[in-house]
Amino acid sequence: MIRALVSGGASPIGAAISRALARDGHHVIVHGSANPDRARAVAAEIAASGGQAEAACFDLTDPDATGATLATLLESGPIQTVVHNAGLHEDAPMAGMSARQWHAVVDVSLNGFFHLVQPLLLPMMATRRGRVVALSSVSAIMGNRGQANYAAAKAGLIGAVRALSLECAPRGVTVNAVAPGVIESPAVDAVMTREAIQKLVPARRAGRPEEVAELVAFLASDRAAYISGQVISINGGMA
Repeated sequence: MIRALVSGGASPIGAAISRALARDGHHVIVHGSANPDRARAVAAEIAASGGQAEAACFDLTDPDATGATLATLLESGPIQTVVHNAGLHEDAPMAGMSARQWHAVVDVSLNGFFHLVQPLLLPMMATRRGRVVALSSVSAIMGNRGQANYAAAKAGLIGAVRALSLECAPRGVTVNAVAPGVIESPAVDAVMTREAIQKLVPARRAGRPEEVAELVAFLASDRAAYISGQVISINGGMA
C-alpha cells in the first residue's frame, strides 16, 4: 500500500484530498499543526469509513521538528505520495505589511514545502515511484491586492516544482502544482458574497474542495505517470 502525507490535511481542501487518496487505496498521514484535533478527526473519519489513516502533528516552519517527525514516519517505510497543501493568509497591502506577516506566509507555504519534501525524496526515489503535488494558487498566476506575500510564496512553489520535476523524473517521481481559484470554505464565506463570486468567476460559482481533491488524486495515481513539471489551474475560468 502506498503511503501518502497531506500537509494541512485538516483544512477543507486538505481533508477532501485525504479522503480521496484514502478512497483510492492510500494509507494517508493527515498532517495538522494549528488544529491537531481536526487532523485526528479527519484520520478517524477515514478509518471509520474503511480507509487507512493516521494523524501527524508538527510545525512545518520548524525544520528540526519536521525532520524528527518525518524520520519517525519513515521507520515504517517510504512515503511515496506527498501533497503540500498547508498555507497561511496574512493579507495586507504591501505598503502596510509587517515583516512578520511576510515571513509567516512564506515560512508555511514555501519554506514548509522544502522542510516537508526534502527528507522524503531519497527514500521515495529509491522505490522508483513517487508523486509530489504542491498546492499553489490563482493568486500566483494573476496576483491579488493585499496578497503580495501569499502570491510570492505560491509562485515560489511553481518555480520549485518545475526545477524539482527535472531532478526527479529519471527516478519515476512526478512533481506538479495545482493552482485553485475561489474554493468553498468558511474563510471564503467570511470575505466574499455569492454575488461577488459570480462577478469574479466566469463559472459563476466557487469550486468545491472535492473538485480540487479529484485533480490531486489523479496526479497521485498511476494514470498521471507521464505528467510532471506542470501547473494545473482549477479556477472556473478565472485565468
